[in-house]
Amino acid sequence: MTKEKVLVIVGPTGVGKTALSLTLAQQLNGEIISGDSMQVYRQLDIGTAKATPAEQAQAPHHLIDIVDVQERFTAYDFQQQGQSLVQQIRQRNALPMIVGGTGLYLQALLYDMTLGTAEEAEANFKVRQKWQAYLTDHTPAELWQTLQQIDPQAAAKIPPANTRRVIRALEVYETTGVKFSDQKPNELRYDTYVIGLNCDRSVLYERIDQRVDQMLATGLLDEAKWAYQQQADSPQAVRGIGYKEFYPYFDGQYSLARAVELVKQNSRHYAKRQLTWFRNQIPVHWYNLVENQAEDLVRIQQDVQAWLEK
Repeated sequence: MTKEKVLVIVGPTGVGKTALSLTLAQQLNGEIISGDSMQVYRQLDIGTAKATPAEQAQAPHHLIDIVDVQERFTAYDFQQQGQSLVQQIRQRNALPMIVGGTGLYLQALLYDMTLGTAEEAEANFKVRQKWQAYLTDHTPAELWQTLQQIDPQAAAKIPPANTRRVIRALEVYETTGVKFSDQKPNELRYDTYVIGLNCDRSVLYERIDQRVDQMLATGLLDEAKWAYQQQADSPQAVRGIGYKEFYPYFDGQYSLARAVELVKQNSRHYAKRQLTWFRNQIPVHWYNLVENQAEDLVRIQQDVQAWLEK
């Protein structure tokens, strides 16, 4: 059975994913599916680096602004809606393009992963909440030590500071009874070509810092203040990088300058984790549009065309 072709564009913030996706969508009759776990939420626009309304008008976009911050949206929801969108887009003889990079969401959509029913997803969410609550009274190191006792192999590959990944490993074990390190690799569901954008580390970090400054200039602080006011009703949605760092500032615990520096620092750390995940979890073809724009753009276009013609 012939697999549907799906083009994927991944990479850390600030490397040109949005611009490339618009260029390729216009050239290839593509429709863009956001692969970011935060862009599904309405009102969270600047801090999630959503494509602007003008950019979204250049090509069809999906899975952006589809739920309120009070609502829950899981990897299971993303998988189900994403798979349905891929089918619909192919039926229109257009090319599905997944752009962005929340690792678990991409994995759930691209691979033949079983995430269970909606009821099982609800149970998983409750387990996740339990471990998130554990973190309020314990350190990341204590959380990691819990994983180390259960699954030393998984713990050895996950830094204690990456609490989201530690919680995910604990959640998998608790809900399936199978250690995270023993999970079997899944087959790709689609005929997938993954474009990975990256550049020199120092250049990337400089661009991330500039991106944060640009976000502040276009209203990030007001958006973060709004998110801060929603915490009681939507703890999951408003805990993303670019928002949570401002909450102690709003509480008078430290200065605005300190909050901004933490946003930049956490964004740089997240970019590093993203790159590690992309290199280890999915087959990526790497390009550099920051330092080799003209040359690598031609390479991308040629490589994608060759893949489409296979």
